[in-house]
Amino acid sequence: MNTKYYDLINQTFYFPQEEFTLNKDNLQFHGIDLMKLVEEYGTPLKFTYLPKISQNINRAKMWFRNSMEKHGYEAKYFYCYCTKSSHFEFILNEALKNNIHIETSSAFDINIVESLMEQGKINKNTFVVCNGFKRDQYVTNIARLINNGHKNTIPVIDNFEELDLLQEEIDGKFKIGIRIAAEEEPKFEFYTSRLGIGYKDIVPFYRKQIAENKKVELKMLHFFINAGIRDTAYYWNELLKCMKVYIALKKECPSLDSLNIGGGFPIKNSLAFDYDYQYMVDEILN
Repeated sequence: MNTKYYDLINQTFYFPQEEFTLNKDNLQFHGIDLMKLVEEYGTPLKFTYLPKISQNINRAKMWFRNSMEKHGYEAKYFYCYCTKSSHFEFILNEALKNNIHIETSSAFDINIVESLMEQGKINKNTFVVCNGFKRDQYVTNIARLINNGHKNTIPVIDNFEELDLLQEEIDGKFKIGIRIAAEEEPKFEFYTSRLGIGYKDIVPFYRKQIAENKKVELKMLHFFINAGIRDTAYYWNELLKCMKVYIALKKECPSLDSLNIGGGFPIKNSLAFDYDYQYMVDEILN
């Protein structure tokens, strides 16, 4: 009978794996001797393996490129780095090596964007998608970025009041997106469906506040599920409802050309992690 903890691990997980291997009795992470790090820096210890950032960004681009070719899908895929995932400069610098765009969620994120522009790390061709609830300072910072000439800044409207607040501070015409308020998964621990505009309200909102408004141009619908992109009936049902709204809105709004899918792919956080990324991309595009 196998009764040791070693036997349990050996029967439960495949090992070694892509990230973790053994060198004699020392655990290695991408070839880094973890015991040596512990001996030098102590524990608890957290570190970032920078090459993995670029690898994952390019994997995402590859999955979408493969799927677009497979289905004859004539469109472009843009990878946006969410600054809220990490504001550390060394992480942003690594991500920016890969021809990406930026997604912000708070006022000081705009300060980061402006700093990146001053350093020449992004330019006016970089899309800056401004998500999140727009408090006064966030609105002011977004307006400053647009008024200073960054026309590829796209504030995503999170509620009925935000459009008026932005118009008060932005000079001239600007682009916008609208966040869809997806219905929450039953028993989900966080309630976020209050953020965004409901499915049934989006087309009426467009007709009332945007269609005849010469100051704004609707470019994007933002679809966000807090649990991330997962192969569940709930996720596909919400995405289908989103696409129906997109189709209905596109019939009335020729400038609408982008769907921003938020939430992100799940990351490996267990030796038992199993997720078919390419399959999920195929299903989304198909």
